[in-house]
Amino acid sequence: MSEQLNENDLTAFAERYVAMWNEPDKELRHKLIHELWAADGMQLLIDPPQAMREALAELAFPIPPVQVRGHDALERRVTRAYEMFVAPGHRFVARGPAVPLSTDLIGLGWDMVAADGAVVGAGYDVIAFDEQGRIRLDSQYIG
Repeated sequence: MSEQLNENDLTAFAERYVAMWNEPDKELRHKLIHELWAADGMQLLIDPPQAMREALAELAFPIPPVQVRGHDALERRVTRAYEMFVAPGHRFVARGPAVPLSTDLIGLGWDMVAADGAVVGAGYDVIAFDEQGRIRLDSQYIG
């Protein structure tokens, strides 16, 4: 994605990205992951859940970012997020188009919305692309 993305590209990317997390059909979710992510793409969860931080602190381990790498691991990650959050009645929505941060790097804000429209979670992803325009690295900040 070395060319500068225009607002339409950024909006379309944001829509496809959240659609991947909301997709109920396993085969379509698989297709979206392979279209959006590089084969060795990685997602880093920068601020792990509180229970994980507490367990690590109890063991005197520093709190590392949690990561998944590659299509298979990403598919398990997206599927589990779907099962935990979307299937019970939430959905993910982009907070507008993604925004360019630099060449091949964008930021994307999102909300997790309950069936009644209330925002019950939120996050921000900083996404780096490879030469083919696929996600190489997604650093996800929740909260």
